[in-house]
Amino acid sequence: MESYITGVQQAGIGVPDIDKYWPWYSKMFGLSVAIFDDRAEAALMTPYTGGEVHSRRAVLALNMAGGGGAEIWQFTSRTPGSCSFNPVYGDLGLFALKIKTRNIKSFVALAQSAKAEVSEILTDAKGRGYAWVKDPMGNIFQVVEISEGWFGENGNLTGGIFGAVVGVSSVDKSLPFYQTLLGTSGVVFDEEANGDKFVDAESPAVRRLVLSKTPGQVGAFSQLLGGIELELVERKDKAGKRIFDDTRYWGDCGFIHLCFDVLDMEPLQNVLNKAGHKFTIDSKGTFAMGEAGGRFAYVEDPDGALIELVETHKIPIMKKYGWFLDLTKRKGNKPLPKWMFKVLAMASPKAKALD
Repeated sequence: MESYITGVQQAGIGVPDIDKYWPWYSKMFGLSVAIFDDRAEAALMTPYTGGEVHSRRAVLALNMAGGGGAEIWQFTSRTPGSCSFNPVYGDLGLFALKIKTRNIKSFVALAQSAKAEVSEILTDAKGRGYAWVKDPMGNIFQVVEISEGWFGENGNLTGGIFGAVVGVSSVDKSLPFYQTLLGTSGVVFDEEANGDKFVDAESPAVRRLVLSKTPGQVGAFSQLLGGIELELVERKDKAGKRIFDDTRYWGDCGFIHLCFDVLDMEPLQNVLNKAGHKFTIDSKGTFAMGEAGGRFAYVEDPDGALIELVETHKIPIMKKYGWFLDLTKRKGNKPLPKWMFKVLAMASPKAKALD
């Protein structure tokens, strides 16, 4: 199965105030290094913003221990809305983001000391420890203890985002889409069980399938981003509600999209087209995001969850000295050297400390 995806580049998180919420993501998940801090109009996203062009500020924050970043996103032209109900396990769409940790006990202790709402330590079907934690807006994260796919050691208890928990109406219907998208058939486990009470007090019976893609060695960011894990959840008692419902704009508070790093957009688009999944948004050429740039596109999963795809063309290394890396002129698909990411991290703005 041909693969054009290297890893989770980032996940969009809509907030009412970036300066207020970014320090929390920095403290809890080590998402402190800003690749860009950009203010612009989201002109291409009008199909998901009520047909109007809206302005926004976006910060792409990374944890240099490895994993994808968070694109922390704030409307500047309107007061952001939110989902019209509190999503529960099995509701349709992006329900939770997955964060990796080296030590789940230490992470839970950190969350408790920070007075965050956190579950007890649980065990999945693979025998891994994990816990659920809520951010100050009530968004849910699943923090999983894993040993593989780390980029380096930076003193943080966690790495970045490596996947998501996605509610689906039918696992059998959604699985082929995600396998085609990721270029993998790697099912970690497929079970029927009761949901965790922390994320749904009713603890309904669900089918839970985890699909993974192991860390690769192809692509500029492959070593930094690491592997991918998607947990597809189907309620057995009733149909879940659609989280991205008609009352919500792309960019409103909550999880906006899950974004994958793409090696080559054209063949990936062809593969998805043949499978019946057409791009709903496509920048076609290079689109600037602050000092970074690339081609981006959107595709919807069978239940309407928004998946962003980005083929990166340019990144800032040390913008103070005018050092930018043009990936379109780089031969081959070898990973970038670690020292280059270290320089980028040292030169990038950081989140303020949380009071």
